[in-house]
Order: sequence, then C-alpha cells, then structure tokens
Amino acid sequence: MPVESGGEGVVGLLLAGGQARRMGGGDKCLRTLAGETLLARAIARARSQVSHLLLNANGGPGRFASYGLTVVPDVIDGFAGPLAGVLSGLTWLSARQSETAWLATFPTDAPFFPLDLVSRMRAVATEQGAKVVCAASGGRSHPVFGLWHGSLKDDLERAMVDEGTRKIDAWTATHGLIEVGYDCEPIDPFFNANRPEDLESAALLLAEMS
Repeated sequence: MPVESGGEGVVGLLLAGGQARRMGGGDKCLRTLAGETLLARAIARARSQVSHLLLNANGGPGRFASYGLTVVPDVIDGFAGPLAGVLSGLTWLSARQSETAWLATFPTDAPFFPLDLVSRMRAVATEQGAKVVCAASGGRSHPVFGLWHGSLKDDLERAMVDEGTRKIDAWTATHGLIEVGYDCEPIDPFFNANRPEDLESAALLLAEMS
C-alpha cells in the first residue's frame, strides 16, 4: 500500500464509539469484509497518515487488545455521537500537553477512504488558516473525516456540555469549516457500511477493484 506523507505531528483517532443499531448492534468495526475486520482496514489506511493512532470506543477495551491501539472512551456519557469522539480525542491531547496541534478523525466503517486525506487537509488548513477541515464528495460533506485544531477543545466542550450540541454540522458551521473535495469515480472513497447489505456492496466493490 503506498504511503502518503503529511501526518507528522498529527494524532489520528479512529471513531468506533457508536452502538451500530442499523448493523444489528455490537462493534461494527469488528465486522469483517473479505476476511478482514473493518477496524483492521481502517488502521491500515490511517496509520501511514498520522504520527500516532488512537481508537475511540466505549465499554471494556480488552476486545481491541490485539490491535495495539490506545483506546480512548467518550468523555461524555450516553453515546453522544461522533462529536463526542472528537472531543475525547482533543481532551486526550490536552491532558498530555501534547505539542501536536492537530487531531485527524476517521470513522471505522469506511473501508476505502483516501490515503492522502490528512496531507490534503493539512495543506488546506495551512493555506487558509482554518482550524476545522473536512472531506467532501459528490456534493456531500463528510465531517467525521476531519482535521481539528487542538485549540478548539474548550469551545467544543462548552458547546456539548453547556449547550447540548450533538450535531457536527451545527458546531463546525461556527468555525469556518473548509472542505477538501474528492471525486466519486470509480467509487466514492467515503462509502460507509451502516447496514449488513452495505458490507455486501463493499465486498463487490473490492472484487471490482482487484
């Protein structure tokens, strides 16, 4: 797999903190696609793009032990959605007084996300002075694929705790979100598997790509 540079000083966070109701519950990231878990596929695509990789997941961390990742649970109770995962990653950075200025997030249910995602988002952030950058394709924004500046932690915590904000779009809209666009051909790189039938579709796409 080719390696894309641009992740030095960026901590990556794989988002797997949801309840996966549409997939039938449990850990969606441990479902398999062509004999490999979605989590393993996400790790393979994200690891070369960042300097350190974390996993956002709730419940006992032991079930992920074989993957060798630091598991970061949500800092807000009640399965508050992916924005809680972002806050958890930023809190992890803040607690360690990390020199890392950026957090990159990747959902674990998208097996085809680009290998140059972080480098492109970082370039846009530098060029435009943005603190929040996300991916887009086919006229749709994908904020869960995002690059988040560490200085946003306190504002996000205030929004979630004091104002009850849960929708990513509602919060990013207040911070001048910049998008990095990708082509949907031959496939949408941000295809995600929410339901069992989506895994079947992903398997067909893999077969076509091989």
